[in-house]
Amino acid sequence: MIPDLGKYAVSVLTAYGASIALLAGLVALSLWRGARVRRMLREVEQRQGRIDG
Repeated sequence: MIPDLGKYAVSVLTAYGASIALLAGLVALSLWRGARVRRMLREVEQRQGRIDG
């Protein structure tokens, strides 16, 4: 159950929302960079002839 936050409800919920948004942004950025690095590494390895296929 959600506790009664009284007059601080807006501040607390805004802080929670901002924290969740920032965490989601960091996860998305990490996934995007990871995919980009994997793609770049695969291209370098293919140029050097280390991947069969």
